[in-house]
Amino acid sequence: MPLLSVFMSAKGVPAELREGGVRIPSFAFPEDAARALARVAQYGEWLHRAEGAVPDLDEVRPDEAAGIVAAALSQGPRWLHPDEVARLLSCYGIPLAEWRLADTPEEAGAAAAELGGRVALKAVAPTLVHKTEAGAVRLSLEGPDAVRTAAEGMAARVREAGHEVQRFLVQRMVPQGVEMLVGVVHDPSFGPVVAVGAGGTQVELLRDVEVRITPLTDVDAAEMVRQLATFPLLDGYRGMPRTDVPALEDVLLRVSALVDHHPEIAEMDCNPVMMLPDGAVIVDARIRVERVDPSPPLAARRRIT
Repeated sequence: MPLLSVFMSAKGVPAELREGGVRIPSFAFPEDAARALARVAQYGEWLHRAEGAVPDLDEVRPDEAAGIVAAALSQGPRWLHPDEVARLLSCYGIPLAEWRLADTPEEAGAAAAELGGRVALKAVAPTLVHKTEAGAVRLSLEGPDAVRTAAEGMAARVREAGHEVQRFLVQRMVPQGVEMLVGVVHDPSFGPVVAVGAGGTQVELLRDVEVRITPLTDVDAAEMVRQLATFPLLDGYRGMPRTDVPALEDVLLRVSALVDHHPEIAEMDCNPVMMLPDGAVIVDARIRVERVDPSPPLAARRRIT
């Protein structure tokens, strides 16, 4: 039976509890003891929960992905170009909205005609991180003329913001849904760490994120999503349509496999991941690669047997 003590006096813990090898946890206030006991109970539940399994994924091409990463690293540590990001994600079956790259406003218009329907236009610049603030995103454009005109104005605005546009990304519009974020950072002690949370332009404001170290199991993916404060938005909050939560779990598992197999992926940011009633689609993704030191000691990494 767990035993904790509380001595709310100036003398503190009695000598008989400090001597003779008797060690009973002692606290100055009952609130501290209650919090400590709650943490112990949570830890006990965590130790006894099902660990799950790392699933075998289809549509995975690790050798091709290794080639893309190696070719990128031959130019040193850097953020991947949009076409490299798309090819790397496709190697692990991670869904990305259909896209085309264009070097000029005229080519952007032609790409829009090829995709058909409404498209999004985004500026591609090495130093550009927050596209919306720099006027580097236009949505729901239709027709080559509208896209060409928007690209010409976008290049001027982005240049005024201190960035030089290299190319334009023309992307098929995705239906409106719940915006989520899936990301990765590389921890020096634990290796790749996968995060999921509320996405879109309010990600820094909401700070609703769950993280796990790789490799993720099916249990991890399910728990991460359902422990978010904003999970009700995915599950039909106040009459909203339910989204395809298993599709988001699948994205997490595929991202986990990607970064676990290729630790050179130092940073990854998929935001937003648009959650729909019939799937999940990544609208924007950034990946940074760099060479890594030897793997951390086995004891520092989670391994599923």
